[in-house]
Amino acid sequence: MNKQQGFSLIELAIVLVIAGLLLAGVMRGQELIANAKVKGLAADFRNIPTYLYGYQDRFRVLPGDDHAALAHVGGVNAASTSQEQDGLIQGAWSSTNANDESYVIWQHLRLAGFSTGSTDITNAQQYVPRNSEGGQIGLTSVSALDTAVVTAGTFNNVHAMCSDGISGRYALQLDTMLDDGVGNTGAMRLLTKGTVSGGIASPQAASSYLVCMSF
Repeated sequence: MNKQQGFSLIELAIVLVIAGLLLAGVMRGQELIANAKVKGLAADFRNIPTYLYGYQDRFRVLPGDDHAALAHVGGVNAASTSQEQDGLIQGAWSSTNANDESYVIWQHLRLAGFSTGSTDITNAQQYVPRNSEGGQIGLTSVSALDTAVVTAGTFNNVHAMCSDGISGRYALQLDTMLDDGVGNTGAMRLLTKGTVSGGIASPQAASSYLVCMSF
């Protein structure tokens, strides 16, 4: 007559320890991936304003707002008659219109060697910059954001950069890393795209947000 034998306490303990180690490894891996994504998103907010000021230092004019771009970098000028060389980058942050300064800015920066990417403004799909989450990146004047993206008076600086499609979890980490950790105060605001506001203090982790930071 065969006896059925179960696991000993030692064997069960070993199994539980192994399972715990595997779970800890998975969680640690997820944390590392999340941190890498946030660092990549943060790099956009740090680097792009630096590119803008680097261009301004070289040519004494802002990219996009440079109406002598052909002579400076072999680029095109914004065609809109209302957007003059006035020290402001004009146009919607998410513009795909070649008439806008906020659209041709990327060509100017790339031709000048400050950033990489397509310089063909006729192919918006390849030309428009994207963040690591696939959301559009844009840059414009604070005045262009007022009442269209944020409540008027939200930002005190002149220009702002926006990055779309960022999950609430990453957005809050970004704000903590680069600003004050609160989505509706400071230089960085966490916004629901299509809704004008001064920002969302506590974003939902699973929701997607538009993150804008003035500089």
